[in-house]
Amino acid sequence: MITYIIRRLIGAVIMLVIVSIVTFAIFFLVPRLVGATPESMASRYAGRTATAETQQLIAQRLGFYDPMPVQYGRFVKGLVVGAEYDTGTSVEKCPAPCFGYSYLTQQPVWPDLMDRSRITFSLGVGAAVIWVIAGVATGVISALRRRSFFDRAAMGIALAGVSMPVFFTGMISLVFFSYYLGWTVPGGTYVDFTVDPLQWAYSLILPWVTLAFLFAAGYARLTRAGMLETMNEDYIRTARAKGLPERTVVVKHGLRAALTPIVTIFGLDFGLLLGGAVLTESTFSLNGLGKYAIEAIVSNDLPKVMGVTLLTAVFVVIANLIVDLLYAVVDPRVRLA
Repeated sequence: MITYIIRRLIGAVIMLVIVSIVTFAIFFLVPRLVGATPESMASRYAGRTATAETQQLIAQRLGFYDPMPVQYGRFVKGLVVGAEYDTGTSVEKCPAPCFGYSYLTQQPVWPDLMDRSRITFSLGVGAAVIWVIAGVATGVISALRRRSFFDRAAMGIALAGVSMPVFFTGMISLVFFSYYLGWTVPGGTYVDFTVDPLQWAYSLILPWVTLAFLFAAGYARLTRAGMLETMNEDYIRTARAKGLPERTVVVKHGLRAALTPIVTIFGLDFGLLLGGAVLTESTFSLNGLGKYAIEAIVSNDLPKVMGVTLLTAVFVVIANLIVDLLYAVVDPRVRLA
């Protein structure tokens, strides 16, 4: 088991290195290959009205004339131990992990990412708890009551949940529950957990349910299919023949075997979701990573875009690492292998 964990940790580190290389190449190497000059790249920091001499000076300070391996080494060093930027009048220290400075605000990107990620993390964790519990429970009951009214109704609702985009259900939910009934807060309202946990949950309950409805639908259908296959296995009949309670047969033997694909898809969904729930945050006017990424793309602020890209990749890699470790918990065959 320890060897298994070490292998997965080494694989995660290698993947993060590959992601950093690819991300650096996309934002620094590819523009040079398509004809961009160090001066044109530096003009984003200097502004459109900067003279050619100013652009050359900034390009030299930022190291755009250095070979690409040297620039990549400086990029990795900034992520690991921090970096220093010569502004012409002073030397600015960017603590690790340093994702550079915004073109527009001239402020470090990392503090903005951390500030926005709290909102996205709150949205993702709350929605994930709801969609996993609701989706798995619905799928199990539907499988045990196959072809019943509950099964048909639940699968019909699940199909509708998968089909309808989150911006549509989000807008309908806002109009009905917030502005018509007044049960939830309007869009754009967020209270930090450290300020008031109850208000934090109340301000996010509608985005949680809206986002969870989209994911829970797929989890219900996947759990139902897995349970229908598992409950017909020989070891399930053996467990029942031994006189085990039906709850033990369903939960310990049936559901546990059907959880492997659920764990796999949950790791991917949760990792990507933490990288930016773009539509949900835009619909409910939440200033998370998703909305931050949209603003950066619209304003062509590449350091912000690169920061969101790298942070999203880290979330996905970590989520998949956790999934690999959970395999050993859910399926004993992984530990034996």
